[in-house]
Amino acid sequence: MSMTFNRKLPIPKEVKEMYPISEEIKSIKAARDKEIADVLMGKSDKFLLIIGPCSADSEEPVMDYIHRLARVQEQVKDKILIIPRVYTGKPRTNGMGYKGMLHQPDPTKGEDMLEGIIKIRELHAKVIEETHLTTADEMLYPENYRYLSDLLSYVAVGARSVEDQHHRLVASGMECPVGMKNPTSGTLSVMFNSIQAAQASHTFIYRGWEVVSDGNPLAHAILRGAQNKHGQTLPNYHYEDLKLCYDLYMEKGLKYPAIIVDTNHSNSGKQYLEQIRISNEILHSMRHSEEIRGIVKGLMIESYIEDGNQKIEEGVYGKSITDPCLGWDKTEKLILGIASQL
Repeated sequence: MSMTFNRKLPIPKEVKEMYPISEEIKSIKAARDKEIADVLMGKSDKFLLIIGPCSADSEEPVMDYIHRLARVQEQVKDKILIIPRVYTGKPRTNGMGYKGMLHQPDPTKGEDMLEGIIKIRELHAKVIEETHLTTADEMLYPENYRYLSDLLSYVAVGARSVEDQHHRLVASGMECPVGMKNPTSGTLSVMFNSIQAAQASHTFIYRGWEVVSDGNPLAHAILRGAQNKHGQTLPNYHYEDLKLCYDLYMEKGLKYPAIIVDTNHSNSGKQYLEQIRISNEILHSMRHSEEIRGIVKGLMIESYIEDGNQKIEEGVYGKSITDPCLGWDKTEKLILGIASQL
């Protein structure tokens, strides 16, 4: 019942100095950040697609996948902004299993946190440099955000983290939009309390410093479904759910009301093919309500090169080693189909 302190890791400032980003990357990110903010603030009618593998497990297939996304982005650029999911920390329900590239830069080898920090920074930078798309990641560990703060255009706070005060306070000081998922219980008041906290200014301890945050006006809702006490999944993407979320936003008077709908997880019961039907149903709801059309700003979709998922030792190129994902052919068809309905 103790911890072994292996080594002291470099602080984010030191890592950024060792692995700096180019002026080109800074410029690309600034332009994309403005486009994304304009969508969430209602200044743009474009639709966000936060899309990609459940976890970014290996650089080669991830880069292959995102290059494919970049080609589709060019086709739908007038209607859709694609934000690739490059999720480098993987929350585990029972704490066991593969925890993401941050822990294991090579999923077939042991954990190496220093190498992981370096690899995830290099991967996010490489995506921007090669594809001109900027990335999303999950805030699994709030203290690690600064390692990537100059690279990320979007951060999600997961269903198991959204009730945690540290996540909420760090989100209030982030320099990019933060999506707050509803908790696994599905209780929307928890999600809205988290959004309210993230939009406010706070004084707190962060990485050994007393800090003051400005508040993040682009903190917003992600509906990802829920689970009841029997372990059954309960979706919250239907028309009535979206309308309820809209009404709660209006009641609470939060800044820039916005909903992203996660089409997988408890909304699909992890039946990954259902993401296609769910996406189309949300678009249908948007066509039938101006309120819903105005507040639903995008979708979150889990997608990779190959359908489904696998065990690490199977080694199929571009196939998820965590939750099952849509394969590329279905993904491309879905993106083009979404664009045709906007």
